[in-house]
Amino acid sequence: MRAVRYHDHGGPEQLMVEDVDRPTPGDDEVLVKVRAASVNPVDTYFREGSYRPGDLPWIPGSDAAGVVTAVGDSVTDYDPGDRVFATALGNDHPGTCAEYVTAPTDRLAALPDRVGFAAAAAGALVGVTAWQSLVARCGLDPGERVLVHGGSGGVGHVAVQLAAAAGARVTTTASPAYHDDLRDLGADDVLDYDRDDLADAVREAGQPDVVLDHRLDDYLGLDCEVAAFRGRIAAIGNTDAEATFPNVPAHRGKALTVHHVSMFNTPDVARVLGRLASLMERGSLAPRVARTYDLDGVKDAQQAVLDESFLGKLVVEP
Repeated sequence: MRAVRYHDHGGPEQLMVEDVDRPTPGDDEVLVKVRAASVNPVDTYFREGSYRPGDLPWIPGSDAAGVVTAVGDSVTDYDPGDRVFATALGNDHPGTCAEYVTAPTDRLAALPDRVGFAAAAAGALVGVTAWQSLVARCGLDPGERVLVHGGSGGVGHVAVQLAAAAGARVTTTASPAYHDDLRDLGADDVLDYDRDDLADAVREAGQPDVVLDHRLDDYLGLDCEVAAFRGRIAAIGNTDAEATFPNVPAHRGKALTVHHVSMFNTPDVARVLGRLASLMERGSLAPRVARTYDLDGVKDAQQAVLDESFLGKLVVEP
């Protein structure tokens, strides 16, 4: 089969399309013919060596959607021909930028016929991350107010939809070019993240009970300032690994909590994927595909995911 691999850590130039042996599923795995895989910033961290994946050479890619072609001896829930999607690969398990990938059944869910492969791949990792942030960690309740930083991003645009589907009132930040799109996705209030009075504008929209923050080292002070009493902050990223949290003693009386969230330590990936599949089937969740690439374009996609602005996700179709 054809697969993208890197033999050394470094820049996008390390990515090469090669002919490799098709993998064989283990006892609790299925072999999937990949119809779509998405590109995430974390893929570049593995490639660069900031995070260390399995032994090199390595296939990148965390998400895949496709068709089961073989199953392991212990698998009873899936059969060849089933449509599925998966995530949490590309870390301790070879990734998805290939014509075939094996996926453990605890990182996999059935994909309804009404949901396209590209949308499923686009929504897998970011959907699990948004679910873990808003639902599992922060306990979002219907009617609460949510603030999603970076609503046009991969996690952000799914989090806006997930919060709206849960009955929350949604405030999000984004460049003005994406404001109308985000309102269409369910945001009640969309704010330019560059405005000087951002904290005042968030409070005017409604103090958030839950905040989803992808740049905690930049925004924790603002999060604490605008959050409601007993607010919950989900932190999914930062821009400076060496940064320290700002001192916010004025807000200690709010009894705020900060939850650090990673999709890769989610204990129930398959269950969450199943919930996301149900939301996509009924149209409550529609991950956006900004651009598609073939395997030869993965190098460009990994560069674009860090350098370019777009709404939604970049998807590879082998």
